[in-house]
Order: sequence, then C-alpha cells, then structure tokens
Amino acid sequence: MATASTASRITRKIVIAVKKAASRNKGWYDFHMAAASGAIAQRLPLVDLVAEIRDARIPLSSENELLRDFPALSKRIVVMNKIDLADQTQVKGWMRYFEQQNCIPYGVNSHNKDSVKGLLNFIQAQVRGLCKANHHASETITIMLVGIPNVGKSALANSLHQMGRISAAEKGRLKHATVSPQPGETKDISSFKIGSHPNIYLLDTPGILPRMIHDAELCSKLVLTGAIRDGLIEQKELARYFLTILNLSDQYKKWAKFSTNEDRLLSFIEHKVEDSISSKLEMRQKKQHMMDHTQDLIVNDVRGTLIPFHALMVI
Repeated sequence: MATASTASRITRKIVIAVKKAASRNKGWYDFHMAAASGAIAQRLPLVDLVAEIRDARIPLSSENELLRDFPALSKRIVVMNKIDLADQTQVKGWMRYFEQQNCIPYGVNSHNKDSVKGLLNFIQAQVRGLCKANHHASETITIMLVGIPNVGKSALANSLHQMGRISAAEKGRLKHATVSPQPGETKDISSFKIGSHPNIYLLDTPGILPRMIHDAELCSKLVLTGAIRDGLIEQKELARYFLTILNLSDQYKKWAKFSTNEDRLLSFIEHKVEDSISSKLEMRQKKQHMMDHTQDLIVNDVRGTLIPFHALMVI
C-alpha cells in the first residue's frame, strides 16, 4: 500500500528531473512560450471576454498564472475541459468553487459534439448578456481562449468554429488549429469565427506555463497530465507516481475492500466445488449418473451456492 511519504518522495524526484532538463535548455519554457506570453498580455485588455480552459482533472493546478496580472479580468469564463476523464462529483464541487471566485464555470468534453454544442450556446448567451449589460454597439465580439499547454484549447476552437459556422449557415473554407497530444504545438494566435449577429471570434492562443515551477506536487501533476512534454521524466517514475496517487485515493480503498471480499468469495467457492466434486464422484462410482449429468449437477450446485452469497454482497 502506497503512503503519502512515498508520493512526496516521487514528486521530489520528478521536480529534480524537470529542473535539470530546464537547466540544459530542454525544459518547457522556450522562446516560443516567452514570445506568446508577451503577445497574449498585449491583447488581453483589448478583448471583450476571456475563456480560460482548464483540465477538469486538475482544475487548480491547470490555472494560467498570466491572468493574475490582470485583476480586471477576474470575471471570466472558466471552462473545465476533459470532464469525461474527471470525477463527476468533484467537477460539480469545482463548479461551485469557481462561482464563489466570481468566475463563470462550465464543464465540457471537447470530443463530444453535444457537449461542445452546449458550450457554444453558453458562450453565445454570455455574449448577448454582455452586449445588453454594456450597451455594446459593436458588431464584432472577440473572445480569447487562454490556458496552459495540452488542456484542449485548439480542439475546442476547431469544434466551436465548425459548429458556429453551421448554425449561422455560413459557407467557405474552414480553418483548422493544430491539435496534438504533445504540448507546445500552437505557437501563434489564430482567429476563428463561431457566431454571427453579432460576429463572434475566438482567439486561440499558445499554452503558457510559468518560467519556473517551484511547487513539487503542482509540477508532478502537470507532467502526469501532459502539460509538460514527455521525455523530461522517465516513464517508470511517472507510472510510479500515478499508481501512488491511485493507491491513496478513496476509490482505491473501495476496490481494496472489494478485493478482500472477493478473496473470501473465491475461497468459499473453492470449498463448495471440492465438496461437490467429491460427492458427485462417489455417485459416478455407483453408476447412478452419466458423466455429463454429473457435471451438470456440479454446476447447478455451485450456482445455487453463489446466488444467495452474491445477493448478500450486493446488499
């Protein structure tokens, strides 16, 4: 059974490995990310709305720290992507948390059309509310997608662009943002139209991480979820970290308890099968039943034993 001290020891190893890679200029913060940070900072005060994309599995660790420099943007949409990979109960709790932080939360699965369609309708409703509240006379609204690497910004931009054009019955060539399981593929800011009347444009931006990550647990979570590219950490250490977290989870404790009950059940079954086989062999020796009938009797006897025991476990 893994312990908290084991998890702490593994996180320290991961951080040391990441820092060594960064010191050799093989880390996550290259000149593309530095340039993107400046470009995003210049454009943030000019956009009408900000949608911060986070990983629903690590909603706090996937925060884009760049937004802290713009307190005026505290009222923003926090889109928790990859909700299909997260605990649904915890997602609901995080939704309430972000509401308390004066943010507008929304959960989405970027690979599900219905989920993305719901996000598109949600964004368009927010835009209408924004225009009404601010008496916005402009015919164009810009929304900037921001986030750390590999949270699914480009995948969402592509899907929203496609669905927005279809709903507006627009024709023409679709744009496509580069989507990759590896972080750092998006290097430029691109614009995608997702609505008309008013015209709504999404600005897809490169994923940004801080130049230095000092928190060991934060760094480990970013590596585990792919925000920091593969290759900096040995796969064996990463697997050990994942298994340690899994062993410490409440869900694993439930599985461990079930495993104990399952062992008892198997032991009980083995004894019943042995007794049944012994009894049926005696019957076969007396030539009271054919061999295939004996097998049927054994199976029926075991089934009769399993049914009440299984019902007891379910209760």
